[in-house]
Amino acid sequence: MMKTTTAIAAALIATSAVAEGELNLYSSRHYDTDERLYSDFEAATGIRINRIEGKADELVARMQAEGANSPADILLTVDTSRLSRAKEAGILQAIDSPILEERIPANLQDSDNQWFGFSQRGRIIFFDKADVSEPPMTYADLADPKYKGQVCIRSSTNEYNQTLLAAIVTHEGRDAAKAWAEGVVANMARDPQGGDTDQLRGIVSGECEIAVSNTYYFSRSIRTDIKGLSDSRDMIGWVFPDQSGNGAHMNLSGAGVAAHAPNRDNAIKFLEYLASDQAQVYFSEGNDEYPAVSGVELAANVAELGEFKADTVNLSEVAANIPEAQKIFNEVGWK
Repeated sequence: MMKTTTAIAAALIATSAVAEGELNLYSSRHYDTDERLYSDFEAATGIRINRIEGKADELVARMQAEGANSPADILLTVDTSRLSRAKEAGILQAIDSPILEERIPANLQDSDNQWFGFSQRGRIIFFDKADVSEPPMTYADLADPKYKGQVCIRSSTNEYNQTLLAAIVTHEGRDAAKAWAEGVVANMARDPQGGDTDQLRGIVSGECEIAVSNTYYFSRSIRTDIKGLSDSRDMIGWVFPDQSGNGAHMNLSGAGVAAHAPNRDNAIKFLEYLASDQAQVYFSEGNDEYPAVSGVELAANVAELGEFKADTVNLSEVAANIPEAQKIFNEVGWK
């Protein structure tokens, strides 16, 4: 497992000697626990972070409208689909950072180094242990007619589902991905509604026996009380799909340097800080995610889900198939 080398550690620590300037951060991460990431960076570097927060698509549109006059230095957002759209919109720039190249696995980086992933969430299968004796073991199984009327899953507009289907296109091709999507629609217990937590609550309420959700929504219910879920966690089992194949699909949270960043050097320092052990541990402890950097210790509630094989597909290739995934969703009537 990857450890921080002496050279990398020295480079990260060296930023503390630079007590100047500011950083304008555009973020769609809406987690209060990220405050620790920002305050620790400011304390270590003396660089003041100015934040603009909003929905990812709104921030991308804002940066496009601002053009060369944009004050943005960093776009921080969730999911490969959003990072891909930012790149396509021309609001990010390529950077050269030996620290990021060393720390962040190649499959979690943009092929042109315009964005980097810093935390991950497994998109896995949950089920009612009392009602489902043979749960789906693969993503393909979710389309098996024997699960007709049992599956809760989010809408086709959800970025997590877009990236999952794009990964299936990448691995299996368009025809197989469309057949899968058709099968899942046929097996839905209800029309898609709500967020990932609502899919898990659907198991508790009996609306569905099987749900698809990112891991951190369930891990959060272990760490803190989530209404309609935490008190009933014991009834829910989980499967990391495709353990004999490609492995569990991983969604990404990542960032890139803005195309017209006025504080480019500080922006790169911030990305390098997010790849440090200190920040990586906090992604897990503070927001129930999996670190992007190998060898970083997991929070206890995250580790409780157990070890698993993750899909290591190159997410730049997956990002290229997101438009095709949306077309498939529309064709099969996935609402």
